[in-house]
Amino acid sequence: MKILKGIAWNHTRGFTSVVATAQRFEELNPDVRITWEKRSLQAFADASLGELTANYDLLIMDNPHVSIAAKDKVLLPFDDYLDAEFIKELANNSVGKSHDSYHVNGKQWTLATDAATPIATWREDLVSKYNVQIPKTWEELMKLAKTGKVAFASIPIDTLMHHFMMCIALGAEVFESKTEVAPRQIMVEAIKTYKELLDLAPSFCLEMNPIKIYERMTQTDDIVYSPFNYGYSNYSKKNYADHVLKAGGLVTFNGKRLRSTLGGAGIAVSSKTKHAEVAMKYAEFTASEKVQSGLYFEFGGQPGHRKAWLNDDVNNQCKDFFKDTLQTLDEATMRPQYYGYMHFQDEASPVIHEAMTGKTSIEAAVDKMNEIYKESLTH
Repeated sequence: MKILKGIAWNHTRGFTSVVATAQRFEELNPDVRITWEKRSLQAFADASLGELTANYDLLIMDNPHVSIAAKDKVLLPFDDYLDAEFIKELANNSVGKSHDSYHVNGKQWTLATDAATPIATWREDLVSKYNVQIPKTWEELMKLAKTGKVAFASIPIDTLMHHFMMCIALGAEVFESKTEVAPRQIMVEAIKTYKELLDLAPSFCLEMNPIKIYERMTQTDDIVYSPFNYGYSNYSKKNYADHVLKAGGLVTFNGKRLRSTLGGAGIAVSSKTKHAEVAMKYAEFTASEKVQSGLYFEFGGQPGHRKAWLNDDVNNQCKDFFKDTLQTLDEATMRPQYYGYMHFQDEASPVIHEAMTGKTSIEAAVDKMNEIYKESLTH
């Protein structure tokens, strides 16, 4: 009996999806047992890869960790085990840059079994009740936010991801320079612009991750509209939550659509596993179009395969969540892939958050973030 252990994150999207594929894989391969465990969303973002790969054969992980995985050799590259045609098929059916986000040093370290970026969501029943116009521009969004019915995740990590989006909206390239994340004045302006919106939103936004925002949107009538929150298709499925959410694209800023920061997750295999071939076969099974559009989605997953996003049966079950947000995923920007990036993300997130709460001045926060950035390049 070949026994594999995996670690995922504690949400239907991240957990029951892979439990279902593991169960089916076991039925097809009776000499295999796959057990999945779960951790919180924050632990999912923060955990050390070295520790996880020492304890688990399979990991669900996000893209900023891949450069560490490649350099520290804690994961096995899929190219050494799977058919090149299969990997090419996944590359050709990537949702936005999801597939590329796990490709470092010429190897594919993770298969993009899940795709996500901040998208807009709203409660259609409340939109109708309050006669709300879905905002199309930043100005319309600001106007709607004055009603107190607009909310979005703004814990430290989400604030940083939205900061990249705002810098790009103001015309900057991020992470191009070796001394600053973006031109200093644009970073200052990006924080000010975002803070103006955040100051109109309920204070709970500063303490909520995307899941908590969605739970609040579907369990209470406090929030009508969320302009950018990492997407969770589960909340657009009938019978999943008390109220169903409709999803769509982002507003324009200075005439151009906002481009959010790509998230999502993928399946990876630890270099410490004793059953590399089986682990790879299971990962291939989970990433395949048939499973992504079928079992994986049906049991709560948010597929990473483009054909699943375009599949009519899939879309009919979630108010066209995938079709209506695909353009936003395709336009999303990817975080940089240098080795020290995670140091920057971990250290800069609380700094920008303090600028939002007024604990630090915006200028001081920008200078501190740029110091952290320069440090991160030496890792």
